[in-house]
Amino acid sequence: MKQIVNRIIAILMVVFISLSLTACGNNNQQYTRTDFMMDTVMQVTAYGKNAKKAVDESMEKLKEIDNLMSSQKNGSDVEKINENAGKKYVKVNPETFYVIKTALKYGKISGGNFDITIAPLANLWGIGTNHARVPSESQIKEVMKYINYRDVLLNAKDYEVKLKKQGMAIDLGGIAKGYAADEIENIMKKNGIKHALINLGGSSVYMYGSKPDGSNWNIGIQDPFGDKGKYFAIVSGKDMLIDTSGNYERYFIQNGKRYHHILNPFTGYPAESGVVSTTIVSTNIKSIDADALSTITFILGVEKGMKLIESMPGVDAIFVTPDYKVYATSGLKGKLKITDSRFKLYENR
Repeated sequence: MKQIVNRIIAILMVVFISLSLTACGNNNQQYTRTDFMMDTVMQVTAYGKNAKKAVDESMEKLKEIDNLMSSQKNGSDVEKINENAGKKYVKVNPETFYVIKTALKYGKISGGNFDITIAPLANLWGIGTNHARVPSESQIKEVMKYINYRDVLLNAKDYEVKLKKQGMAIDLGGIAKGYAADEIENIMKKNGIKHALINLGGSSVYMYGSKPDGSNWNIGIQDPFGDKGKYFAIVSGKDMLIDTSGNYERYFIQNGKRYHHILNPFTGYPAESGVVSTTIVSTNIKSIDADALSTITFILGVEKGMKLIESMPGVDAIFVTPDYKVYATSGLKGKLKITDSRFKLYENR
């Protein structure tokens, strides 16, 4: 119930901000729209003479991507792929194909820790739904045989996708929002927008350009122990993306133990790597990459996650552990400001 209330409050707050900004933008210098898609609140703000056009196009694009890539939408590419698992190749939109291909790339990079075939396991746990539960060992073992990103077969020539085994299913929830942010960035460029803020659910944020006055954007990093919208640190920048994964987003508690929605493809259980949230910060990669990397680093934990991110030029990460310790990669030195005294920063563990 608390999660539902927090989500409603967050939606109302974002809508209020949206209305306020739009009211100030009658001269079309500033325009904001908010909608609920991809199971979260999406808000896009742009500045300039084409702001309204760019934002309206962006919201239509978000709707299009949701209709293509949601596993819950009738007739979506993902639904068609899952319905034909073990049977035949399915022709999909080139955008869907690109997202799946990128997801499989990160499956390989992460050694299988990022796996879009996690869907049968996610459905079994039901976290974030009204039938969330702890499955039995035998139930987990049964669905684990369907979890393997290598069993997603691609025909690049005809944009076709096939799942090797009947019973398999994919879910693009861990990467589609990042792709959506990249598409909105393209729309902003096409419309000559120089300043925009793309906020897709609070977990995927892109600071396009600078603020209109030329200064940096200041983005709060969600407090993993607090209510939605409460932050513990601020990152400042321009042309920068921020993507966060945490155990506070969707979860349930049973017998005093928290079970969250980020599942480990190798254990069949919610990932337990000693972190409660991870955030990717970069000016050098696309949002689709950051979306995948935030999940990967959450599953890997501080040491392995740090090693992976430090090997990627222009990419940084923030890790928060249950004891309020914050670990940041070397590129964030002097750029991350802790605003809550409970948290202590340790740069480059």
